[in-house]
Amino acid sequence: MSIKITEFEKKTYSFIKEQGEVKVSNIPKMMWGAIPNLKSAGLVETYKKTTSPWASKKHTFVKIVQQTNPGNVT
Repeated sequence: MSIKITEFEKKTYSFIKEQGEVKVSNIPKMMWGAIPNLKSAGLVETYKKTTSPWASKKHTFVKIVQQTNPGNVT
């Protein structure tokens, strides 16, 4: 089973994959809209964590979900 995503979502996916774990605010603003579609497709995971041990504010991060067969993204 392959997952159907648009060309722009593929660019966003490859950007996140290249960066590894990336803070959402460090992703180009035009790519922000593709994150919910990638998340609902099960390709990325979003979570919140603090950036420093003494900070109480949490920031949103995104990373690629490890797949058993990564060649299925089309």
